[in-house]
Amino acid sequence: MGFVRKTALVVGLLAAAAPALAQDAGRVRQIVVQGTQRIEVETVKSYMAIAEGDPYDPDRVDRSLKTLYNTGLFADVAIRREGDVMVVRVVENPIINRIAFEGNKRIKEEELTQETQLRPRVVYTRTKVQSDVKRILDLYRRNGRFGATVEPKIIQLEQNRVDLVFEISEGEPTYVKRINFVGNHKYDDSRLREVLMTKEERWYRFFSSDDTYDPDRVTYDRELLRRYYLKHGYADFRVVSAVSELTPDRQGFFITFTVEEGGRYKFGTADLNVNLKDLKAEDLKPLLTSQPGEWYNADQVEDIVQKLTDALGSKGYAFVDVKPQVNRDVDNKTINITYDVQEGPRVYVERIDITGNVRTLDRVIRREFKLVEGDAFNTAKLRRSRQRIKDLNFFEKAEVTNVPSETAPDRTVIKVDVQEKSTGELSFGVGWSTVAGPLIEVSMRERNLLGRGQDVRATASIGTRQNQAVFSFTEPYFLDRELSAGFDVFATTRKLQTESSYDASSVGTSLRAGYSIHENLRQDWKYTLKRDKVDNVDYTASRFIKEQEGVATLSSIQQTLLWDYRDSKVEPTEGYFFRVNNEFAGLGGSQRFVRNNVGAGQYFPLDEQVVLSLTGNAGIITSIGDEKIRITERYFLGGDTLRGFANAGVSPRDSASGDALGGLWQYTGTAQVKFPLGLPDELGFGGQVFSDFGAIGNTEDYTGGGIQQSSSIRVSVGAGVTWKSPMGPVAVDLGIPIKKESFDERELFRFNFGTRF
Repeated sequence: MGFVRKTALVVGLLAAAAPALAQDAGRVRQIVVQGTQRIEVETVKSYMAIAEGDPYDPDRVDRSLKTLYNTGLFADVAIRREGDVMVVRVVENPIINRIAFEGNKRIKEEELTQETQLRPRVVYTRTKVQSDVKRILDLYRRNGRFGATVEPKIIQLEQNRVDLVFEISEGEPTYVKRINFVGNHKYDDSRLREVLMTKEERWYRFFSSDDTYDPDRVTYDRELLRRYYLKHGYADFRVVSAVSELTPDRQGFFITFTVEEGGRYKFGTADLNVNLKDLKAEDLKPLLTSQPGEWYNADQVEDIVQKLTDALGSKGYAFVDVKPQVNRDVDNKTINITYDVQEGPRVYVERIDITGNVRTLDRVIRREFKLVEGDAFNTAKLRRSRQRIKDLNFFEKAEVTNVPSETAPDRTVIKVDVQEKSTGELSFGVGWSTVAGPLIEVSMRERNLLGRGQDVRATASIGTRQNQAVFSFTEPYFLDRELSAGFDVFATTRKLQTESSYDASSVGTSLRAGYSIHENLRQDWKYTLKRDKVDNVDYTASRFIKEQEGVATLSSIQQTLLWDYRDSKVEPTEGYFFRVNNEFAGLGGSQRFVRNNVGAGQYFPLDEQVVLSLTGNAGIITSIGDEKIRITERYFLGGDTLRGFANAGVSPRDSASGDALGGLWQYTGTAQVKFPLGLPDELGFGGQVFSDFGAIGNTEDYTGGGIQQSSSIRVSVGAGVTWKSPMGPVAVDLGIPIKKESFDERELFRFNFGTRF
């Protein structure tokens, strides 16, 4: 009986101790890490979800395995248990020693490096490599090469390092074969193609990539179509779809835009709803520039919002939100707009973050902002800042957005993401004109010198009748203010034997400064110091020209005021401008005079592509003292200034030699209508009819007479053809004088051709 009791006691003790023994056997006494080379053992352990002394847990081991993989530091990870010891064996990912690109010809290595994320001395992972391959392919597709392939290869080196090589086969460019439109009734396909940035493939676009397929560009084209229709009154317009189809031979794309135009609206009433303390709506109503009965224009509405915001800001209302409430009257096809002015949320700009600018300095971008850190946030000013950055023309892409701050609810962060493009230009040109004859031109320009936003240009042209060399430099923000400043150095030689039996040359320099008084009013100042020479005077030349043979110096200062309300400075279709120029010569030098010039113009769109322009200018030059005005400073009419008459064909003239002597005042005017010729817009042909008129005053008072001069008006009519040829612009004008003097020299045809390549 005693034996049985002792046996039962031992069994009971063993049973009681079994859980404790089992628990001790399930703990991880030690973690052993194998295979590390660069990475510390403790670093590996820190990523694990289980530590020494913890109970063995398969779930925690599995989490540790996944965490170690996700670090991107290891190519392989294995965890096994040997009793109470956990063995972690790792294979480290190699370090990238060098990255190289092979086979790239169309895209520079700098662009590819900027696009990829992997860098030397970074851990190599397959995931990152595949991501970079996709980025490179996307870059090639944006450049119109959908057949490009990229194969990454690694070269093993000692010490667990590798060289990474991207072998690139660029393939052939993928062009846009045809662009079609469905649903357009108001504007034909050729007109809408002009709106798009994407162009159809043409043989003469060998220096442009606009005819290669780019999906991002097509997306932007949708927005361009929308803006175009909204600008012309089609408030219900929308792009239903933009479908891109790859041709069966995979060499090109067909793009089809399906649109809904809707009806065309006119402006109705415009009103203000102001909910700001101590502010009356009547004070702001002069800013509502839309007129009832005019075609609706979304750009004009945005401009009014901007003007209201600026005006309220100048009155001390920093936090405002101006929202145009649009009310469509479908029956009468009018849009009534109420500009709702409310107090906006009190949000401040915490900071402005700029990314993507490799070469362009941050301050070049920041100075275009209408907002700075600490300012009250304003959406209208943000939109204006975005447009100013795009207008720099330094970037392929410029995205400006704002996100809430992570530090305070009343703060916002403005993010700027840009993608730079080439701003350097090298051009060679050949041309011919009635004035200069055959010529060759070489020009070099950098619009963003050293990333500072400075503009530098050097140009040299050689012709049979005119030679010129010019070097110019412009700093758009002199002394960090919105003040442009620059200088020019120039040398010019003109052969004027046909007009006045002499040659003229000038060598000099000028200093420039200019600033905007407001958005449409600008003032520019210029100081000029130059040396003029009249030489090679023919023995049969007028005695009045022989008197001026020799050298003279000019030291003058001039200012120009320009009111410009045109929709485009290059090819305006509506709006007007007015310009006043005053010059005073006599700050030293041998020439002393005052010159005043005025110019103005108005443009009227008669139809979608038909524009009437009325332009004119006038000038007068007055001598100071007894010094005569040099012939190089006098006015001459003809050629481009008065078509139908030869260059300097309208001028006081020596009755014996026939040499043009120039007048002391002049005025000219032009009425012109430009229109399409009915040919496809892609060909670039345009037509124009015009009537030019003008008159010129008498020359200096010379003793002895013998001068033919008349201040009577001259008038000409004519027509012309322009061609935006693949090799440059070509213009041919036929002018016929219908009112002239007997001593005027006529010119029936005028031809100009120029190119740069």
